[in-house]
Amino acid sequence: MMIRFCPALACIALLISACSQNSKQVAQVGKPAPDWTQPLSAGGTLTLSSLRGKPVYLNFFATWCPPCKDEAPFINKMQQQYASRGLHVVGVDELESAGQAEGFRKQFHLIYPAVTDSGTLQGQYLINGLPVHVFIGRDGVIRKIVAGEMAHAEIQKAVQSIL
Repeated sequence: MMIRFCPALACIALLISACSQNSKQVAQVGKPAPDWTQPLSAGGTLTLSSLRGKPVYLNFFATWCPPCKDEAPFINKMQQQYASRGLHVVGVDELESAGQAEGFRKQFHLIYPAVTDSGTLQGQYLINGLPVHVFIGRDGVIRKIVAGEMAHAEIQKAVQSIL
């Protein structure tokens, strides 16, 4: 009996295998946020699980991104305004150095930390453009993911929804 190779079926099988292996790794609204440990721009590391029980706002940015620069002061204001209610904003600098991320924090006087992502979080959150906003409830479940620039009122409403 001769077995024939079918490229289309091989591609489908490979795709199904990849999806099943990565299904636990991809962030989805309504599902627990995947845990991670990333280097902080100021030194040390931050683990998402260390923020469990607190509302978390992940703001994916890059220093070259004009909308990221426009949003940074308002996001900082949200951290200041809602810190007493437990809000933890974390900037996630995509594919840049710790020095660049820390320079961004200093330029905008950000009081929240920034982690530097070399691609792990980019893959988990399917980042293909910036900025990206992720709002995580106290229970660790992702409530909202928004790709692209958000109006200030939209950011505030999303932050209030996870407090």
